[in-house]
Amino acid sequence: MDESDPKPKMRPVEAFPVRMEGQDFLCLRDPESFAERPIFLNSMLMFVVSRMDGTNTLRDIQADFFRATGQILPFEDLEGLSRQLDEHHFLDSASFRSFHRTLAEEFRNAPSRPARHAGTAYEKEPPKLAAQLGSYFAHPEGPGEIATPDPARPLRGLISPHIDFQRGGPTYAHAYRALAEHPGADRYIIFGTCHNPMQQRFALTLKDYETPLGSVETDREFVRRLAAELRSDYLLDEFSHRAEHSIEFQTVWLRYILGDRIDFKVIPILVGSFHDVFLGEEGAAGNPEIQGIVESLRETMDALPGKYCMIAGADLAHVGRRFGDSSGPTESSLRQVSEEDNAFLELAVACDAEGVLASIAADNDHRRVCGYPPIYMSLRCLDNAVGYLLQYRQWADMNAGASVTYAAVAYY
Repeated sequence: MDESDPKPKMRPVEAFPVRMEGQDFLCLRDPESFAERPIFLNSMLMFVVSRMDGTNTLRDIQADFFRATGQILPFEDLEGLSRQLDEHHFLDSASFRSFHRTLAEEFRNAPSRPARHAGTAYEKEPPKLAAQLGSYFAHPEGPGEIATPDPARPLRGLISPHIDFQRGGPTYAHAYRALAEHPGADRYIIFGTCHNPMQQRFALTLKDYETPLGSVETDREFVRRLAAELRSDYLLDEFSHRAEHSIEFQTVWLRYILGDRIDFKVIPILVGSFHDVFLGEEGAAGNPEIQGIVESLRETMDALPGKYCMIAGADLAHVGRRFGDSSGPTESSLRQVSEEDNAFLELAVACDAEGVLASIAADNDHRRVCGYPPIYMSLRCLDNAVGYLLQYRQWADMNAGASVTYAAVAYY
């Protein structure tokens, strides 16, 4: 290949339309957060970037642009754009792979997992963060003040959102008020949604989770015992924990609610896609990999006695143009989503794990419920629990063509 005219290739990123100041743009966002800031492309840049698939040189792209528009795009401009995309880690290139190796090594050698989203998704300074989280209880949609704790009826499970706090804060407050009023767990097994591809279906970590309010300790003995029981190496994808927010947000709330006065540990488990499972005939209950980790979790819980609480960091539907639908959302479509979400939640509240999966399979997950795998795993680890729906909410931006739904469910 001519090194002076490379074939640039974009990394897998999210692309969705946005409208700013009366103009249409395409926003590119890196779900893995290697490119820390999104970029916005006008129609000309959309055309250019769409050709950066690893098969076209910059000269090829220049010629394609001329054929499509009749305009000459200076080669120096193309070189500059390619260089900027590479510098901001949007290109799959030798420099990005070197950058990725460095990050992976740094994470592997770090004693704990840093609070990756502090200062962006939530306040970084402890007093401001405490005030932010506390404000959601008094919010008009919040649950109100926390009542006197009743440890005689400990919480056994929780479905909590993983949407950002600014949008989902009151629903988080509903979830964690239940935990505050019914404490008693020694260990919290947190199943988080992994939003990016992993080599394995599950990812464990031995690292503590840092938060601005103090570190949350991972139960390394539990994780090591669990890993020893499993046939696959679920520490292989530990790096996936670095930027994933679905577990991080739960640890922030746990530290805020429980503080330093209650001794507890967590077992963070990222859960990947179950798409192949619900498409198959065996289902999750017949899937050897999923059944194996459920059995190993139960055996490890038996081997390390104590009080356990399952937490699923799980959002529900993702609908609208931004998420791949041809139109919407609209008020009518959101009513339909609400009906389908609540039918799904009825199964979750009833602890019907197989029903949860069957409901997703029934419509081929057309609502894109990203949280059903961690919900399924939590339910498989709960016996004879009684569930209560605490709150269901929809966030929607009609102009942006996007809606995300989420809920809080408590199990006793």
